[in-house]
Amino acid sequence: MKQLEKLLKKTAVSRPSKTTSRQIVVFKTQQDYRQCLDILNANGIKPVKAVDSHRLICCHFHRSTDMEKIKQHPRIAYVQRDAKVKAHAIKPAAAAKRGGSNKATKKSVLVDTAKIPWNVSRVKSPELWNQTMGRGVKVAIIDTGIAKHPDLCIAGGVNTITGGSFQDDNGHGTHVAGIAAATGRQKIFGNAPKVKLFAVKVLDQNGNGFVSDIVEGIDWCLKRGIKVMNMSFGLTGSGNNKALQDAIKRAAKQGAVISASAGNEGTMFSPLIDAPARYPETIAVAATDRANRVADFSSRGNGISVAAPGVDILSTLPGGTYGKMSGTSMAAPHVTGGAALLRALFPRMRPAEIKRRFEASALQIPGGRQAAGAGLLQVAPAAVIPAAVASGSRFPSKTRRLKKAKSASRPVLLIPSGRSKR
Repeated sequence: MKQLEKLLKKTAVSRPSKTTSRQIVVFKTQQDYRQCLDILNANGIKPVKAVDSHRLICCHFHRSTDMEKIKQHPRIAYVQRDAKVKAHAIKPAAAAKRGGSNKATKKSVLVDTAKIPWNVSRVKSPELWNQTMGRGVKVAIIDTGIAKHPDLCIAGGVNTITGGSFQDDNGHGTHVAGIAAATGRQKIFGNAPKVKLFAVKVLDQNGNGFVSDIVEGIDWCLKRGIKVMNMSFGLTGSGNNKALQDAIKRAAKQGAVISASAGNEGTMFSPLIDAPARYPETIAVAATDRANRVADFSSRGNGISVAAPGVDILSTLPGGTYGKMSGTSMAAPHVTGGAALLRALFPRMRPAEIKRRFEASALQIPGGRQAAGAGLLQVAPAAVIPAAVASGSRFPSKTRRLKKAKSASRPVLLIPSGRSKR
């Protein structure tokens, strides 16, 4: 450890500069991790962050540092650059006027269907609302934060960048949150309106962030029993990061369902979608338009599970407003909301079972497996397909699945006259 102690004292610094690089150091044992923290503290070197559960320390190092010497130390598991990620939205938020109450025209209507956007209807989430709207399920939007909004009910949150407010200073996270869980109190419903919504701010005002902040955010969620997570961001192209992959694996092993956007590179890096979407532990989501066509910008590649609406999607924005955005960022929270509904119905259902159900019940659309995965997300049918599907047995035919789903998931929603279209 003496050799490592000397290296750290000589090369690690507390503040970033033009001559430093941000690196992740992961130790093999908890004892070595703790000892290294003590060494840094004793020498006045404050790490960017330390994540106990991963034995991970993030520090700034002089660029002249020979990182290979640190990597080769027998007590180090691995060292790698703290890679940057970016949000998967391709259009800036276009604020709309604050909505009115938009009350239903009939008193007997349990849910004002005029507040259900076309995209939420398209994936058949409302057809489960007669059974559950996701009440009690904890959902984390790991993003730019979530702003206060009359159509959002935020249960709590964290800022892993600065430790300060989790309020959204970009707009992306608030928009994503509305697609997953808008309450319908004001203007629109999301896919799971009654969940406990948590804001995990890991991306800055420009929609950019570091892997170490995401790892800490995932850890924060697991410690609080949050087992449904949305990740509308990614490492582009061939980028990969072991720290991120390890965090995803750990979350899935503990029962977390992770919906991840495939990316907005179109065919640029085909057949490769962004990480974390390409990790098998996530549900990778492509974007479609109103005609059920895969969006031109949606990344193509191996590993896409399903597709969901992601073009000109209306949702919540900071300042109590609403606006439309596009991107696979907008597609992923449909799966997140759908997963929350399934978790409310089947609390013990494993992430792999939920993923298989979504794939087995998806509506086939043009584009092929590398563009659309199994097809368009269909949440209500996923809840009623045979249990054999959840265990990985042979799927029943598409006709039988849809026929059973139609008969078993009858909605109690009444459509008022003069329903508005969006």
